[in-house]
Amino acid sequence: MRTVGVEEELLLVDARGFAAPVAPLALADAPPEGDGPAVSAEIQQEMLETQTPPQTSMTTLLADIVAGRELADRLALRHGARAVALAMSPRRLRPHATPDPRYDRMMERYGLTARGTLVCGCHVHVGIASREEGVAVLDRIRTWLPVLLALTANSPFAGGVDTGHASYRFVVWHQWQSAGPTDVFGSVEAYDLFERILVDTGVILDKGMLYLDARLSHKQPTIEIRVADVCLDARDTVVLAAL
Repeated sequence: MRTVGVEEELLLVDARGFAAPVAPLALADAPPEGDGPAVSAEIQQEMLETQTPPQTSMTTLLADIVAGRELADRLALRHGARAVALAMSPRRLRPHATPDPRYDRMMERYGLTARGTLVCGCHVHVGIASREEGVAVLDRIRTWLPVLLALTANSPFAGGVDTGHASYRFVVWHQWQSAGPTDVFGSVEAYDLFERILVDTGVILDKGMLYLDARLSHKQPTIEIRVADVCLDARDTVVLAAL
């Protein structure tokens, strides 16, 4: 039976609904990682990422997603903020980069694309038996990923305006050169070559910046489906994961 895990990026907001750069303070209070959901930093201080353990039961996965959201919210609340499942801030904002050597390099290399991007997605990890199987799955599911985006769209407002898009996060995210759909790879060798060319030519700093709508995880034996907005309702996240 395949395992499924979920990462959710959550927006941190103050009492007026403005993005609040409290992630470093919140994470300083985080408990040690255990067997349950974990929380970590992201590129901007106005967001946190939650991660569930891999599960085979959607009921257990839902409980973990809810627990992860509650943990992030408790940590944010200690510093006058809340953690909310919004893919973009509906209010105007100026993001604050998370202090980190890798993020510093990204800010320097990619300028406003990195400095101005504050978007929250949902990433679903599905277990695979091999990288060969993973590439075959990526090739098969690529035409279905727009459907998953449509089902999870949760960012019509940004910067105080109605953007006219159901998922403006998707539009903003595609400023990154390595984001978006791909052609059929056909083999692990072709996938690795594609990745290596982007790194060697400086398009991306490392494998972690391969921001495709779906990719092989470089840390876990999974494919990672990254096309979706973070969902307002955790039950919708489970539907996404099940699909």
